[in-house]
Amino acid sequence: MRVEVNGVPLEVDPAPGQVLRTLLREQGHVEVKKGCDSGDCGACTVLLDGRPTHSCLVPAYRADGRAVTTVSGLGTVEDPHPVQQAFVDAAAFQCGFCTAGLVTTVAGLSLETDDDETARLLKGNLCRCTGYRSICDAVARRRNTVDAVAGQDAGRSVRSPAARRLVTGREPFTLDVPATDLTHLAVLGSPHAHARIVSIDATAALAAPGVLAVLTHEDSPDVLFSTARHESRLDDPDDTRVLDPVLRFRGQRVAVVVAESLREAARALSLVEVEYEVLPAVIDPVTAREPGAPLVHGDKDPEARISEPSRNVVAQLHAEMGDVSGALAAAAHRVGGTYRTSRVSHAALETHATRGWLDDDGRLVLRTSTQVPYLVRDEIAHIFALDPARVRVLTGRVGGGFGGKQELLTEDVVALAVLRTGRPVQYEMTRADEFTIVPSRHPVRVEVELGADADGVLTAMRIDVLNNTGAYGNHGPGVMFHGVSESMAVYRCANKRVDAESVYTHTLPSGAFRGYGLGQIIFAIESAMDDLARVVGISAFDLRRRNVVVPGDRLLVVDPEEVGDLDMHSYGMDQCLDLVQAALADRSADLPAPAGTLVGAGMAVAMIATIAPRGHYGEATVRLLDDGRYEVSVGTTEFGNGTTTVHGQLAAQALGTTVDRVTLVHSDTDKAGYDTGAFGSAGVVVAGLAVHRAAVQLRAKILAAAGALRDHPSDEPRTWDALDLTPDSASGVPLTEVARAAPGLTGQGTHDGTPRSVAFNVHGFRVAVDPATGEVTILRSVQAVDAGTVLHPEQLRGQVEGGTGQAIGTALYEEMRLDDEGRVTTASFRSYHVPQMIDLPRTEVLFAATADDLGPLGAKSMSEAPYNPVAPALANAIRDALGVRPHELPMTADRLWRLLQD
Repeated sequence: MRVEVNGVPLEVDPAPGQVLRTLLREQGHVEVKKGCDSGDCGACTVLLDGRPTHSCLVPAYRADGRAVTTVSGLGTVEDPHPVQQAFVDAAAFQCGFCTAGLVTTVAGLSLETDDDETARLLKGNLCRCTGYRSICDAVARRRNTVDAVAGQDAGRSVRSPAARRLVTGREPFTLDVPATDLTHLAVLGSPHAHARIVSIDATAALAAPGVLAVLTHEDSPDVLFSTARHESRLDDPDDTRVLDPVLRFRGQRVAVVVAESLREAARALSLVEVEYEVLPAVIDPVTAREPGAPLVHGDKDPEARISEPSRNVVAQLHAEMGDVSGALAAAAHRVGGTYRTSRVSHAALETHATRGWLDDDGRLVLRTSTQVPYLVRDEIAHIFALDPARVRVLTGRVGGGFGGKQELLTEDVVALAVLRTGRPVQYEMTRADEFTIVPSRHPVRVEVELGADADGVLTAMRIDVLNNTGAYGNHGPGVMFHGVSESMAVYRCANKRVDAESVYTHTLPSGAFRGYGLGQIIFAIESAMDDLARVVGISAFDLRRRNVVVPGDRLLVVDPEEVGDLDMHSYGMDQCLDLVQAALADRSADLPAPAGTLVGAGMAVAMIATIAPRGHYGEATVRLLDDGRYEVSVGTTEFGNGTTTVHGQLAAQALGTTVDRVTLVHSDTDKAGYDTGAFGSAGVVVAGLAVHRAAVQLRAKILAAAGALRDHPSDEPRTWDALDLTPDSASGVPLTEVARAAPGLTGQGTHDGTPRSVAFNVHGFRVAVDPATGEVTILRSVQAVDAGTVLHPEQLRGQVEGGTGQAIGTALYEEMRLDDEGRVTTASFRSYHVPQMIDLPRTEVLFAATADDLGPLGAKSMSEAPYNPVAPALANAIRDALGVRPHELPMTADRLWRLLQD
């Protein structure tokens, strides 16, 4: 077959049934991404004879005699296509995994139109990160970035150093680097929710063409661990094995085939003969706690750190401050209700993937899509009894995470295969895998009851929380404890009670998700607060003003004597309330309500700690290079959180230079210092603070070295005029001369993650609901954020918009459905509604004017926080419109219609 790719003729022989996407990647065109392989996301878009086409749907042979253009064929880093430059100028990306497909689509359609038309034409392209506004800006050629200015880049929307590489397809993600002698791994999943493996016969599979190994539980280390990763591995229960003879959910690994090609590995799976003993399963978390219910981990001993395995309870909290029953009985006003949230998929467009090999020294190397490379390294060493120095973990750019890559899901089985075969091994999950075997957001049931005096001042708060952690307890304790923390502590109240349990079931495991449990509990509490405001007869804003914590208050959940490291080191809740209330009062920016709809407004608040508790560590070094530029080494990962740009800004600000003169080395356990990981929004307030400290230290060393040179006699007369760092000199001495005179000048910085501050968010909506269909139209969306010093306004705005967009999906559309046997029935983007561009409103983002005492240059974290107040604010607006309260997420049109009928 002859095909022209980016102007270069190729002669190729596609395999039977091969699609164009995989053929292009085999030919080295790794700019063509895999997001779904079903034509639903657009990440693989190419131009086929000039027409935008999802290459995952095109049989490769149909490209015979035709011209294919990928994003790399449109332009180069040095000479980008106008559409590529527009995406750079608009900062129209975050993780960037979808960017190649979007740029190619826009270029192919010659789009340069209004937002509504853009949303219609780009309906085949998904972006999980941005909320789409910046993409619309790129299409309309609106510029959101500015040129760098030496020593002044912090606080300005400078262009990302990776921008041109991303928009031209030159920025490598996990599997985008060349490999030789690569083998592939395929996994046989359990067909049962609960079963014991009686026997496995791999004889036929081992005899199949290309098969190198079939690995079972007999090949697996008998080491229990958790897939969840935290600074302390003791935070999560040890309840998991690489391969386990007992299967606890559908899809759990039964056996692994390693073969020369993925096709051969997948074919051999059907030849593995397995005899199962099917065991009773429990699917419902309420039933799971009842006497006689099938036990999920009844075989575990106390060393596994499971709270009550005999009741399927992985973690629990039952505590009270004050007298809640008495306060409720005496309250002038009482409200309450039971709220339910659904399973939600992270839906990061880059699926989980790992490539492993042994280097020339026999060390295990894993290139993987993870938010936590150092924690993965340490746990792999633990599982396989290796010295951590014998394991290297690194990432490329990671295509989205949202907490889903704070896990060890592919690295362990790749390590096993590499160590058993000695060959390089690759494991790339499919989109169906992401829905059926990758941990989801915890589904939660929350009972809440509030009491208040006649003026609406809270006198009692009680919540009863039931988390379904699924078959394994990864993140089960942490999500439960965190969920009931800041959601309760944001309010001043003398009497509080929390009853919370995280429960095992024979279903898909739950895990870390943006907000880490807060979103579920805040949905319930903020809905009840809205009801309380109505009963008291005051506005929802005034009710919050009477009850939220203020400077000087202690942040208490249920322990009045609690002494911790969390405090208000800045405060912007009052400003956020004022900003959103004023914005909603001005209806000039509202979209028009469709005829026949009911209109309502609602709001909600949220508070979140800026750093995860119990230790979050970061190390950084900044080095002066021989050419007068700088190199920053930092361990954290870039996955759309914008840390590489902000770290460059922080270093450039301290060193009097510009971000384009700062090179970053990151997320490689061999090349950068330790970092706990890119979760808990720690990329700026932990790793960023370490970078800034290192840069400040290096600045002092450079100026000292320059001063010594100035004092040294020279044969050439000099004029000393500069007394500070510039992009080219230090106190007038060229930086190249400083580097020669004092080679290896390096600054070092660290941060241990304590003490911690808090950030505040307030969201407001105005909606129109069609009573005949239940369809919701968002007329206005506004969020005010207390982010401290805003280091990069456009990136911060994008984080808020992206978190809001993801939360609107949670609130209105997204639900992973399981049948009565624990089978996931929503295993593709076609059956699971990730918001498209046309689904999301433009959210107005407002910044409170605060500066934090702890963060770098006064900044606070703001990646997870925007997600948390959105669902309750939307629910409150819908309740205002309909006059009836929704208690369950997602608030789909059919649910709202039924609510009206009832």
